Amino acid sequence: MIYLDYQATTPLAPEAFEAMLPWLKEQHANPHSAHGPGRAAKAAVEMARAQVVALLPAGGSVSFTSGATEALNWAIKGVGGPLVTLATEHAAVLDTAEAVGGTTILPVGSDGLVDLDAARAAIRPGVKLVAAMLVNNEIGVIQPIAYLAALAHDAGALFLCDAVQGYGRVPIPDGCDLIALSGHKIHGPKGIGALWIRDGVSLPPLLHGGGQEKAGRSGTLSPALCAGFGAAAALMAARRKEDTAHVGRLWAAARAVLDDTWILNGSADHRYCGNLNIRRDGLDVARLMSDLRAIAFSAGSACASGSGRPSHVLEAIGLSDAEARSSIRIGFGRYTTEDDLVTALNRIDAAARAQRIAA
Repeated sequence: MIYLDYQATTPLAPEAFEAMLPWLKEQHANPHSAHGPGRAAKAAVEMARAQVVALLPAGGSVSFTSGATEALNWAIKGVGGPLVTLATEHAAVLDTAEAVGGTTILPVGSDGLVDLDAARAAIRPGVKLVAAMLVNNEIGVIQPIAYLAALAHDAGALFLCDAVQGYGRVPIPDGCDLIALSGHKIHGPKGIGALWIRDGVSLPPLLHGGGQEKAGRSGTLSPALCAGFGAAAALMAARRKEDTAHVGRLWAAARAVLDDTWILNGSADHRYCGNLNIRRDGLDVARLMSDLRAIAFSAGSACASGSGRPSHVLEAIGLSDAEARSSIRIGFGRYTTEDDLVTALNRIDAAARAQRIAA
């Protein structure tokens, strides 16, 4: 199996697995207990917290959550509306914003970048929160976060950054007030994320019942998940240059394989290069995936798979229903070899061409 679905989830780093093992095998204490084993578990949690926050701007603290979805819900519901966000945001933002109400959805251009004129018109005094994704999970486009954060602050609003896909890969600007993270997108375990909260910003709790986390989040933390997340974050910091160079080589190799019958979705310049979202006219993606079961790639966001609807992100950049349905997402990174990527793309290209011949 050649795994090319890094935006859905990343392979667990061996270092993260090893960091988790003691807390799964022998050390089972509750980190909120006052006895010796509990204090040891708490120390592991705090070490992980320091490792996660080391990749974030100064002047804030991290509260662990069950994942980025909880972190985004906590931030959006905690601040409330009116709020402004982008048409290409993750469903965890768009659906939560709809539940809160009073939301303005900003359009994006064909390159996936936010319409700045629309942003300047919408982000005005009275808006409480502006939310934008650093790196888009479907098309890899990097938004002008620093500029949007400055607009938010000029209007007296807070700025929430969904940094799930960019954390550890793309610098996070200092202007953010709230930052949502996910462990399993950086080679850590599933089931854990975090919300970074700038000093001086307070949120009412989303979950009540103990307030174990400093910012008020309730629930018993898993030392194993925290340790895995922390180890993965530390590895992202240690390997940043190496990983960036590797992904750049993979991107160049991928673009060399694919000819101009494959069209890139989203900006070619303002993007994270580990995300290759491409389309081919008339491509039957369901048939392609069935023909290539030894390759794991995506027809869109894993969170929306099975809905039967075309991607809202691809619709937002102006693609027709047919164009959106003929698009695939190839995600690669640290553990992808160039040989595997080139082999997979050649097979994908050959299968796509065979569809055209058969038609």
